[in-house]
Amino acid sequence: MKTVAFYTLGCKVNQYDTEAMAELFEKRGYKVVDSHEFADIYVINTCTVTNLSDRKSRQFIRRAKKKNPKAKIVVAGCYAQTASEEVLKIEGVNLVIGTNKRNEIVELIEAIDIDEKANHVDNIMKIDEFEELSIEKIKGKTRAFLKIQEGCNQFCSYCIIPYARGPVRSRKFENIISEVKRLSNNGFKEIVLTGIHIASYGKDLKDKNLIDVIKAVHDVEGIERIRLSSVEPNLITEKFIEEIKLLPKFCNHLHLSLQSGCDETLKRMSRKYTTEEYRNIVLNLRKAIPDIAITTDIIVGFPGETDEEFNTTCKFVKEINFSQIHVFKYSPRKGTPAAKFKNQVHPNIKNLRSEKMIKIADDLMLKYRKRFIDKTLDVLFEDRVNVNNDKNIITGLTTNYINVAVEGNEDFVGKIIPVKLKKIKKDVIIGEIINK
Repeated sequence: MKTVAFYTLGCKVNQYDTEAMAELFEKRGYKVVDSHEFADIYVINTCTVTNLSDRKSRQFIRRAKKKNPKAKIVVAGCYAQTASEEVLKIEGVNLVIGTNKRNEIVELIEAIDIDEKANHVDNIMKIDEFEELSIEKIKGKTRAFLKIQEGCNQFCSYCIIPYARGPVRSRKFENIISEVKRLSNNGFKEIVLTGIHIASYGKDLKDKNLIDVIKAVHDVEGIERIRLSSVEPNLITEKFIEEIKLLPKFCNHLHLSLQSGCDETLKRMSRKYTTEEYRNIVLNLRKAIPDIAITTDIIVGFPGETDEEFNTTCKFVKEINFSQIHVFKYSPRKGTPAAKFKNQVHPNIKNLRSEKMIKIADDLMLKYRKRFIDKTLDVLFEDRVNVNNDKNIITGLTTNYINVAVEGNEDFVGKIIPVKLKKIKKDVIIGEIINK
């Protein structure tokens, strides 16, 4: 049997795309093996958010060719899209397909020989239809990431993604609901709606928007939780809040992108909101949905960020009281306006600011989680891990995105069970199942 291995970098959207491509190979008689194993074909689904992502992609290409010199190498994803000629020149690469034509991947790689190279990267800015890459073979039993949208029209000054993913394209409404029903029939309890910019869902359609999708998923029997991937603050209008607070399956957690807590920095980033608007959105959310977890992303060391601007961000972050923060050091991306900005911040300063922001993030996460000690929350269990070979530990998530670990067995995986939260240990809370 012919074999194919996948190596995926980057976001949940890339992970979804990889699963869909793997399924296409399986339908053609291939066996999917781990990325470190010997394979006839290696597919690298790349990310290009940072220079590190690009470097990791190149490293794996070389590693794959070393593992099997006769293997064919396919490079897909954002790095392939934005630097197709550069990628094609890498020794061992046979096919580059970027962020489109992934549904043709099997035919395209089978059509070329080991000593041939082919570039099938389209002008993504001219693609106006969502590329359907559904997943039929369901893996797992707990949370399912469902891609509903592709592309972004925001053009933040630091971000390469609009150039890599193209304009907004929404998945057909009926195809989304069809996949949700299939997931429910296979025992999934939670749906995570994801995309490049899901707040833009429906902007290219006549009669649907994101809240329509959320409501329709809410109506699917068997689905007990709905969660959103990262969303822009401007999505969260008072009307949107009024809608979601009436939906009991909607998780009390939103990943609300911030990037900076300083208005001057936000302007240079070409973000479409102010800190005052962001503050009011969070206040409205907390008023409507008690105990909601607000998580976010912060970029430190953006060009021109002074000590004063950084300290303003630190103060704002503490004021908002995030439950979790992903901290990124700014990385210049060729082709974006910010890469040409003057006053690029020295790497040493970025490192120091990153360390300080991570410390603030850790303190805020601890503060948020302390509120739930000795309280009972429902946990959807996802994984079982062996500890010291003599004790089974299972882990899962609450609706407000707290990672919980308890003593238990495999039978609990895929079930939602009430757990009393007892003790904080690093990034997890140790709990006790109430009714075994």
